[in-house]
Amino acid sequence: MNVNLNVHVNDLLSLSPLLTPNPHDMVRRMLLRNLVKLSLLTALVIPSALSLTACGPSNEPKIAQIKAGEMPEKGEWQGVYYDRTYGYLHILVDGKTAQGAWRTGGGDAYGELQGEVDGNVLRYTWTQHKIGQIGAEANSKGKGYFVYSIPKEGEAHQIAGEWGLGESDAGNPWKAVKQTNMQPNPASVKPDEIEGKVNAGGWDDEGGDKGSKKSDGDAPEGK
Repeated sequence: MNVNLNVHVNDLLSLSPLLTPNPHDMVRRMLLRNLVKLSLLTALVIPSALSLTACGPSNEPKIAQIKAGEMPEKGEWQGVYYDRTYGYLHILVDGKTAQGAWRTGGGDAYGELQGEVDGNVLRYTWTQHKIGQIGAEANSKGKGYFVYSIPKEGEAHQIAGEWGLGESDAGNPWKAVKQTNMQPNPASVKPDEIEGKVNAGGWDDEGGDKGSKKSDGDAPEGK
């Protein structure tokens, strides 16, 4: 004789009034069911929370994963490149060593870069200064890269890459078009003595910290 042992509790309760639980048993069963539901909910929520935490913001520097290739035919790193945001970027090259300077399109800051050329890739470190300001907010620095390209034969050469703050070299795009009738002159973007003192207290500001060493801060607008 085969007996089905998989009988639901409610089926047993319906078999006989003698099996009907008392009120205390019903309360215990209700609490047990709620506890089971709570356990299942916890099992679902905790992994989700851990997953969100793992995907949250990271302090790790952003490093661009790019590989250098051959320099395009008739391509040359040395020159002047223009972008509406970052203005004219002047680059000089000596062997594999590159140095450059730019003045932002708004004219409120200028920057300098030093780097190394590897085929069609230039990796560099940069520093930018807000004109007429001093203190922690005046300077910013980081790293970046450019990739040299010629979209089509006969078209303007261009560089495209990214820059980042601190140890990062990625995260912010920078693309500029090479100017065919301009010779690079990095010194031309730097402010003169008078311009550099605007909004910085001037010569007669005895309470200012004129000549103090500037520390690094966040990137100014546009950089």
